[in-house]
Amino acid sequence: MPQDLSAVAWPLRTARLTLRPATVDDVEATWRIRRQPEVGRWITRAPVEHEVYAEAFRDPERLAMTLVYERDGRVIGDLMLRIEDAWSQVEVADRARAVQAELGWTVDPAEGGHGYATEAVAEVVRACFEELGLRRVLASCFADNTASWRLMERLGMRREQATVRESLHRELGWVDGLGYALLADEWRERR
Repeated sequence: MPQDLSAVAWPLRTARLTLRPATVDDVEATWRIRRQPEVGRWITRAPVEHEVYAEAFRDPERLAMTLVYERDGRVIGDLMLRIEDAWSQVEVADRARAVQAELGWTVDPAEGGHGYATEAVAEVVRACFEELGLRRVLASCFADNTASWRLMERLGMRREQATVRESLHRELGWVDGLGYALLADEWRERR
């Protein structure tokens, strides 16, 4: 599904970061981050060969849902923002179109532990609710990816799902998964 992020006033700025849609020029910066073993371990596709990664990154559909965040002009992480339909019954499907977003993220391990990923994801959540008018954001991770689910909890996301050996990890075999979500009205109440 094509995404329309034009309602967002890019770039977004936080106290320490600048967030913007990724461009083909971000291949090298994201490759540098994603090829590190501690990052590649948790992402969907481990970047093994540069050219394969670069080709996938440049795909227009992928670029449409990829953001990068910079500190002092240097890319230190990327985010996935995929706007999607909620499940609905057929008779009300038109009201469920493009009402939620799935989020995902990486951070350069050299920049980890300073709250940058939390700051970036929090700003994207804000934009989802305030600028895009979405009703729900969700994210999921392997249960062993403690840093990821802790970030979700710091943002006030609710654990909605805990699965048992439902995801096949390339190194760990069948592992547990966790799913979190946050509704726009919950987010507003906490602000």
